Amino acid sequence: MAQTDPIADMLTRIRNAYVARHEQVMVPASRLKFEIAKILRAEGYVQKCEMRDDGKQGLLVVTLKYTEGRTPAIVGVRRVSRPGRRVYVGARRVPRVMGGLGTAVLSTPMGPLTGSQARSRGVGGEVLFYVW
Repeated sequence: MAQTDPIADMLTRIRNAYVARHEQVMVPASRLKFEIAKILRAEGYVQKCEMRDDGKQGLLVVTLKYTEGRTPAIVGVRRVSRPGRRVYVGARRVPRVMGGLGTAVLSTPMGPLTGSQARSRGVGGEVLFYVW
């Protein structure tokens, strides 16, 4: 039986769009994906994100961000917690990515947060992915 992983699908679409040097990428929308995209925008990995109505589920349109010379803002993404193996951390064990140069994104009782936000608020949760 096949399981789907919508967050991994979103991250893969963004990664592939960066490799192909696209300006935008469209992802089937959900509230969690929109919150994740807002975190990526706040951390400077994407330029903007918006929801569009398509008469069905809706679309999340993510505008990608490039530096001088068309270098992607995202160098790497690693999915940590998957449907087959969930990874949870307490507030004291929130990971630091690449010595603080990257960002860990967690799903917490307060909603999706970055690792530094979770540490400062004293909450743990499920480690969704790392981005750098």
